[in-house]
Amino acid sequence: MLAWTIYLSFAGALVLALVPGRKPALARWLALAFAVGGLALAVQGFVAGMGQGRVTLVDLAWVPSMGIHFLLAADGISRVLVLLTGLAAVAGVLFSWNINLRTNEFFAFYLALIGAVYGVFLSFDLFLLFVFYEIAIVPKYFLIAIWGSTRREYAAMKLVIYSFAGSAMVLIGLLAAYTTAGSHSTGLVELAHAGLPASFQMWCFPLVFTGFAILAGMWPFHTWAPTGHVAAPTAASMLLAGVVMKLGAYGCLRVAIALFPRGLDPWGFSFIGIGSWRDVFAALAIIGIVYGALVALAQTDFKFVIGYSSVSHMGFVLLGLMTISTLNPANLNPVNQIGVTGAVLQMFSHGIIAGLLFAIVGRIVYDRTHTRQLAELETMHLSRRMPFAAWAFVVAGMASIGMPGFSGFVAELQVLVGAWAVNPWWVAAAGIGIVVGVAYIWRAMQKAFFSDALPSVHVLEQEQGHAFAAITWPEVTGVVLLAGVSLFVGLYPKILLDAIEPAVKALLAGGAQ
Repeated sequence: MLAWTIYLSFAGALVLALVPGRKPALARWLALAFAVGGLALAVQGFVAGMGQGRVTLVDLAWVPSMGIHFLLAADGISRVLVLLTGLAAVAGVLFSWNINLRTNEFFAFYLALIGAVYGVFLSFDLFLLFVFYEIAIVPKYFLIAIWGSTRREYAAMKLVIYSFAGSAMVLIGLLAAYTTAGSHSTGLVELAHAGLPASFQMWCFPLVFTGFAILAGMWPFHTWAPTGHVAAPTAASMLLAGVVMKLGAYGCLRVAIALFPRGLDPWGFSFIGIGSWRDVFAALAIIGIVYGALVALAQTDFKFVIGYSSVSHMGFVLLGLMTISTLNPANLNPVNQIGVTGAVLQMFSHGIIAGLLFAIVGRIVYDRTHTRQLAELETMHLSRRMPFAAWAFVVAGMASIGMPGFSGFVAELQVLVGAWAVNPWWVAAAGIGIVVGVAYIWRAMQKAFFSDALPSVHVLEQEQGHAFAAITWPEVTGVVLLAGVSLFVGLYPKILLDAIEPAVKALLAGGAQ
């Protein structure tokens, strides 16, 4: 049934494109129906897959002469990320209930993006995965360029350029792998067992990993992310941070690491303590963690704070992926696996939490105050005028800083345990980012909601003569959904870890299962 998440989303995009533009209410309800249907299929597939390994969903010859198949399959990693996509899709529709400009077209592009994301997470054919990966770029551009705000054309074009540049790097590596393997198959499992030469893997791994990591927001290729997040409409911001950045991280794991494991081997020499591509990308991940947090701390725009926080939190995903040295089954131990397991759990956790933060800042606060400047927000006393928004941000903020009881705590803890086993200095450096993360969340929360700053005469007149619009049922539903999921996973992480751990073990052992 998981394959139907793809079909249903693209069918929804087609239906929404045909809905008359003068019927925005119909477009909203149809979009919600298709999103909820996708989530229901994702939940059913997740529950049905408990205790199972990789399951083939569809396998049809597509381009037989090249060994290309329309091959959809799901393991524990795929199921968890499909579930994340379903949750983000429903929440995004709820927080887009106010869209009135070309509503049908907005949701058509929105569902097309969701369908492409489902496709990436379920593709076990390299060519098919790349096709879905490229399809996702098109609706991203239009969602930002048409319905965005601050410098929307610039942000949309920058996102597309970075995305296609990364895709070009990936494509070069994939074509090289296909021709070098000589296996006449583009199946991920077949290519993983093709016995690619170690010298080939040593140069192809960084090429493909970097190509995917650009979309994951890896420093120094991260600059598209904050710009895109800020310019995008709320739902697009939620999807960019919640699931689109996860496409890059997923590609790093499923393609780069699985197909080119020897690329992580030591070079045979070291320079300033760096002796392998694992060390290089771990260093870039740590820089991203600290840099993203420090820049978020210095921001005066509320949405930029959340945008740079995503760069920092995605650094933990990339760091977790680098806690393995090689995919030799003889080297496997629980510590090898725990860092990668934490990285996958962090993909899910950050997707939920970042979506909630962007929803609060971009939809609930900005659409009522018409400002994102912290200096202006701190004179509005929003904790009194919008108490629901204030306390929703408190919950989301605590989840973001890794408060025990929320999903982020378990995920980052596993990444740090895995990193400590490889190099304790990685943990010490990443710890700086954690501390700064607490600071920027607390600063934003204080300024935006709980400041004692005296309001200007204009704000006093506004408080006396104008009340903010009431919180709507879609907003309440969306906040409860995302906050509830983060809390549930934080209190009972076993429900996701039971799916992730066997899949990670199989992938690290060579993808045999």
